[in-house]
Amino acid sequence: MIPKYRIVITGGSGRFGKILKKKFNFKNFFFPKKKELNIRNLKSIKKYLAKIKPKILLHIAGLSRPMKLHDKNIIKSIDLNIIGTANITKVCSKLKIKLVYFSTNYVYPCVKGNYSEKSALLPTNNYAWSKLGGEASVQMYKNSLILRACMTENPFVHKKAFANVKSNLIFHEDVAKILLKLIRQKGIINVGGKTSTIYNFAKKNNKNIKKIFWSKKTIHFPKNCSMSLKKLNKVIE
Repeated sequence: MIPKYRIVITGGSGRFGKILKKKFNFKNFFFPKKKELNIRNLKSIKKYLAKIKPKILLHIAGLSRPMKLHDKNIIKSIDLNIIGTANITKVCSKLKIKLVYFSTNYVYPCVKGNYSEKSALLPTNNYAWSKLGGEASVQMYKNSLILRACMTENPFVHKKAFANVKSNLIFHEDVAKILLKLIRQKGIINVGGKTSTIYNFAKKNNKNIKKIFWSKKTIHFPKNCSMSLKKLNKVIE
């Protein structure tokens, strides 16, 4: 059931944002452009949110791929994922707007897998550190929800996939289907699909996908970021 209150979603021009735009094409859903709401600018955020007066803000704007960019340009990574999220949190706190922040399963150590929301955190690359940096400010605001998501585009964008790397990949469209149930919650929720290797996930939609294997040469890529989805399943049942 579509809520009647106003919801603002940042990052509407991104891959996941475009999916949400199609899914939630209603008058009470707002997808501000950068010139309307710039996450690097506190005044811009405050001006827009004070005007729209949403009950909930979904923060999906930020820097994701390519992963190497978070190594080559840490300033951009910090500005968008850490400072940008902190700015959003500050304004949501001041205006008493519930904040839903999309983080990543990469914040876990990604060694043994099956991580719960209470598991210890240890990012393995700069992208994960930048998302955890965003989490730090959101955690301080009690009227918030952090979604540690493991999602991707449909169809799978790569021609090759790791056959010995486990994860909980789920397509953007499938996250959009359960999103309204999730935003009612607070705290932290792991979001993803059934645990499997990336190759097994990808080959369901692409029989021509080629196998590659994780090794010490690809150590920058987490080997096992699989999560426990008990909390998620309980919420969406």
